[in-house]
Amino acid sequence: MRVRKATHLALTLLVAAGLGVSAGSAKAQTTPQKKTTPSKSRGTSHRSKVSRKSSRRERGQKAPTPERISEIQQALGKDGSYTATPNGKWDASTVDALTKFQQSHGLTPTGKLGAKTLQLLGLGSSTAGVAPPTPPMSSSTATIAPALSLPHQQ
Repeated sequence: MRVRKATHLALTLLVAAGLGVSAGSAKAQTTPQKKTTPSKSRGTSHRSKVSRKSSRRERGQKAPTPERISEIQQALGKDGSYTATPNGKWDASTVDALTKFQQSHGLTPTGKLGAKTLQLLGLGSSTAGVAPPTPPMSSSTATIAPALSLPHQQ
């Protein structure tokens, strides 16, 4: 009978201890920790987070400016594909002229600006669309040129 009471007491203590531990961990997970920093520094760190977000680079390409569109229209006009007066607006006549230009120069006639189209119009980079860009050399990836071997003097 004593063994049974001792076993019952031990099991009760183990269950109670287990419940106490699990309740403590649940409380720790749901209760947020409060920071003990002054309110002034909290406002400063918030501002720095905002400035980081505003300095992020926007993804994707931007639409050409009206000045750039006029340059494109003038280049298409020199080729004879665009017959209207350049107005700086990307309208249907500009798309038609660009499609005609692309088709006459052996490009896929999409009516959209691309690196090859701008090159052929004389408005693009000489390297755009030719090869993938080469990564800049850093000191960790740079290879050291072998030293010149000089003949031994005797």
